[in-house]
Amino acid sequence: MKFAFLIYLLSAPLLWAQSGSSFIKNADSSFIVVFKDPRIDTLLKLQAKINEIAVKESRRTDKGFRILVISTTNRNEAIAAKTKIYTHFPELKAYLWYQSPYYRVKAGNFKDRKEAEAYQRRMNIFFPRGVFIMNDIIEVKPVKESSDQEKQQ
Repeated sequence: MKFAFLIYLLSAPLLWAQSGSSFIKNADSSFIVVFKDPRIDTLLKLQAKINEIAVKESRRTDKGFRILVISTTNRNEAIAAKTKIYTHFPELKAYLWYQSPYYRVKAGNFKDRKEAEAYQRRMNIFFPRGVFIMNDIIEVKPVKESSDQEKQQ
């Protein structure tokens, strides 16, 4: 079995060269020639367009509100605050930004200020220094068109 595998390894470059494969190396040259099907480039461009559309549809932004939980120069404090948000408010998304020399932790994607105020009151228990509501650009989940089509049927 080992002998057959060794013969395969030694003969594989010859088989690749004879079968018009995508990998040929000349023994007397210092370069490799790669033959590629031109349709691969077309497929890559198509996949890039599909990915771009998917990202745009999955993440849309709008004006809204976020809660500023902490603004500190201590990175460990900021990470601890973000962890505390995920622990006590798992439904909220926490954001950690660094803008020299401050680390800022914000939470939530609130379209409505009243909803942000409700969370602010709840968060004041866990963050005694105070939390503040700020105007911000938030992530908005796109409305699914399929649910509209299902309602019509």
